[in-house]
Amino acid sequence: MRSVLPRWMLLGVVLALLTSLAQGQVIIGGESESGGASGPPSSAAPSMPGEALANPTADQGGPAKPLSDQVEALKDAVLDLNRDLLILEEELLFPANTQVAIFLSMDVGEFFHLDSVKVQIDDELVASDLYTPQQADALFRGGVQRLFVGNLRSGSHVVTAFFTGIGPEGREYKRGATVVLEKELAPKMLELRIVDSTRKLQPVFDIKEWEL
Repeated sequence: MRSVLPRWMLLGVVLALLTSLAQGQVIIGGESESGGASGPPSSAAPSMPGEALANPTADQGGPAKPLSDQVEALKDAVLDLNRDLLILEEELLFPANTQVAIFLSMDVGEFFHLDSVKVQIDDELVASDLYTPQQADALFRGGVQRLFVGNLRSGSHVVTAFFTGIGPEGREYKRGATVVLEKELAPKMLELRIVDSTRKLQPVFDIKEWEL
């Protein structure tokens, strides 16, 4: 099995290159360029037909790219590498055959103001969060929060969510919702939903399982 270098190690290599470039000490075509001349320039031609020249723009007849553009390009490469490593790390830590993800969404505003959420799987606390008014407003305006991602073995599991906030008439409001999850050899995704019920004049809490 191929070993995967730790993300911090790969990022360290890229950042070291970025630092060297910023200091003008990048190796180009087998020679080190620095701010000051360390010796007479080499006149030797590349030993292989495809080998790069010391001056990468010598055959192009155009000016070299500004150093700031090269730094920005390396920064973009670091961001892309970090994103790819995060995806790879999640795939390794949470393989599809055991993965479970739980999300939170809201469509409320008149009958409930969210303060906190707790999630339990088989009576074990797996997620807990407190919300500022700004965070609750972001959810109300259509945002979706990933509360939990983890591994579960195949079989039946009880998922319970507890919601705390301010309900009708400004009173403290606590409610819960429970669902039995049948975990199979496929990823599972659950959505905790908080919805205003105009018919009942109070919030409704439920858990929906999405088909992937």
